Amino acid sequence: MSKKRAQLTMVLMAALLAVLLFTAFRGWDKAGTGSVKNIKLGLDLSGGVSITYQTVDENPSAEDMADTIYKLQQRVDNYSTEASVYQEGNNRINIEIPGVSNADEILAELGKPGSLVFQLADGTVVLDGSHVVSAEAASRRDQMNNSEYVVQLEFDSEGAKSFADATTANVGRQISIVYDGEVVSAPRVNEPITDGKCVISGNFTIESAQELASYIRIGSLSLELEEIRSNVVGAQLGEQALSSAMKAGIVGIILVIIIMIIAYQVPGIIAGFALLIYAAMDLVAINAFDMTLTLPGIAGVILSIGMAVDANVIIYARIREEIASGKSVKSAIDIGFKKALSAIIDGNVTTLIACFVLNLMATGSVKGFAQSLALGVALSMFTALVISRLLVNAAYALGLSDEKYFGKAIHFNMLPIIEKRKLFFVIALCAVLSGPVFCIINNSAGKGALNLSMEFRGGTSTDVTFVDEYSIDDIDAKIKPVIQGVINDAEIQAQKVSGGNEIIFKTRQLSVEERQQLVDTLDENFTIATYTDSDGNEERSINFETISSTISNEMRRAAVIAVIVAVICMLVYIWFRFSDIRFASAAVLALIHDVLVVFATYAIVRISVGNTFIAAMLTIVGYSINATIVIFDRVRENLPRRREFSSLAELVDSSVTSTMTRSIYTSLTTFVTIGALWVFGVASIKEFALPLMVGVLAGAYSSVCLTGALWYILRIAKDRRDQDAAKAEAAAKQAQKITSSKKKNKQRQ
Repeated sequence: MSKKRAQLTMVLMAALLAVLLFTAFRGWDKAGTGSVKNIKLGLDLSGGVSITYQTVDENPSAEDMADTIYKLQQRVDNYSTEASVYQEGNNRINIEIPGVSNADEILAELGKPGSLVFQLADGTVVLDGSHVVSAEAASRRDQMNNSEYVVQLEFDSEGAKSFADATTANVGRQISIVYDGEVVSAPRVNEPITDGKCVISGNFTIESAQELASYIRIGSLSLELEEIRSNVVGAQLGEQALSSAMKAGIVGIILVIIIMIIAYQVPGIIAGFALLIYAAMDLVAINAFDMTLTLPGIAGVILSIGMAVDANVIIYARIREEIASGKSVKSAIDIGFKKALSAIIDGNVTTLIACFVLNLMATGSVKGFAQSLALGVALSMFTALVISRLLVNAAYALGLSDEKYFGKAIHFNMLPIIEKRKLFFVIALCAVLSGPVFCIINNSAGKGALNLSMEFRGGTSTDVTFVDEYSIDDIDAKIKPVIQGVINDAEIQAQKVSGGNEIIFKTRQLSVEERQQLVDTLDENFTIATYTDSDGNEERSINFETISSTISNEMRRAAVIAVIVAVICMLVYIWFRFSDIRFASAAVLALIHDVLVVFATYAIVRISVGNTFIAAMLTIVGYSINATIVIFDRVRENLPRRREFSSLAELVDSSVTSTMTRSIYTSLTTFVTIGALWVFGVASIKEFALPLMVGVLAGAYSSVCLTGALWYILRIAKDRRDQDAAKAEAAAKQAQKITSSKKKNKQRQ
């Protein structure tokens, strides 16, 4: 790169950072388009709309309620992946959608969930809407090659069979679609439909096709619902939560940049500059992709800042190694980026595979987590492989070409990983088993194996209307401590209903005695509004409802299946890339170790297990696989030179030792950013940060002390089998030679 081109590169990078920062903090126009303030925030940070439906059937079955909740959850995911749907009482369903404020508009778009049936002209019902899997408006070409709008339907297996029988017997006749007793469409059957998929055509506009599809989707619920109330609710957490998280992010970025400059000097400054570009791009992209950001989401973004320097650490460590081996600085830069490429790509692609599977198969917060993680991974790869490379080459062209500007490679004595492997395995086994042991102890003590939050176990919703107005910060400081004194539990969520003094508190399940005690205590400490009931009695405006878990069994099952499929896909990718299933097997074993250690933290410390639990586990999965692949990449690189090492054990020890710089600095920078969250964050953030810090330490331990040893054990088992097979083959050949020789001797005689 010429000096002039280098100067231009520096100017363009500075301009890019300035534009990104301006966009992130001010926006593109007066409305602040693209700015942080326009990012959709979750119910915990900005509030949203709360809608309550009641079933027409007074005593719905548990199965129908669960099915309806699950289908509604899938539907409201279109508004936000952080939307939640849960049961309230016996026959009510509550929907909470963050980042929106117009309840009437949401109700109009969501539609009135009513009954839907497909019936013949004589009134015979072919099937009901519960068998509809999907209904979407689409466009296609008709027989005259003209564009037309249609509605595409797909039924489940039972519905497909019923529809096949009905269409086969009624070709040329109409099958009406009846919604809430009204015929909304009466298409004619042109031919038998036996594959469970059909297309409704006619003189549709795009609007009418979408309207019919909406009727069918809404009517596919197992239960008929009626809306009984809708509210705009305020944030569950105060401004303090958001400001503390932002403060933690700023402190984390500053600490990471300082560490990188101390460790790598000029490349460290470049890494810091690239990190700022990454952070600004991430904020702008979250806005551009219309993602909803909750408090755990903010924690995830801050965590990704620590993980984003990983690629830079790998690159700069490689550059140092090449300089130490006698290469010129220019050659070291080129070779360093080239050699680091495979580890960076493999590590990030495995994470992206997991994100893709989770986004495809999971629902709710898991899907939202997958989307934000994928965005962060893609942007971090771009900043490391493109931005950092341009900046390093520009700095070299501008005169920063002396070796002293790149620091000296840190040399570690050969680590006896293979020799000490039994000790490392025992330590890992003790850490892993501590989780189940404490679960048994906790369960025996009657506390439950894990401290399940309301998202998992459900609870009680207490609706209170006060005479005085309280802000969210007032609620945190004045009302929550009073409630906590009654229920003896710190997990209290509060939502302020817009346009009044009504506040909804969500707590663990309260007994009848606890509910009465709470009413008396609130009445003693605060002025509660009153109303006159139908009998003329004056009552305090406090209502209780039992609520189900916001994470339904179906959502849990979908999340578990998605994670298992994601791990299998990662295993297959590693197997393919490394051409050896032993690498994949060792990586998955290390990943399981890290996840189980984090699980043990939840059991031992009794951290509340809720939505952040899922996010924490998924974060550790992504972090762990990255750390492992860096070491395996070095083992793969050294294998062709195996004869240069005295043994396979020395090859593994050398590979682990040579990547220690990366392991230390990446773990340190990630730990520092999470530590900032733990220091500055509110209680809910601390509960998210603590297990992640443990997970980072577990990941560092497994990548350094376990992965190489696990691969070594699997590999020497293969070598022994190969040697035994070679000996057997040699013996067989020798025996064949002896037999042949004896035959020849006999023939001569």
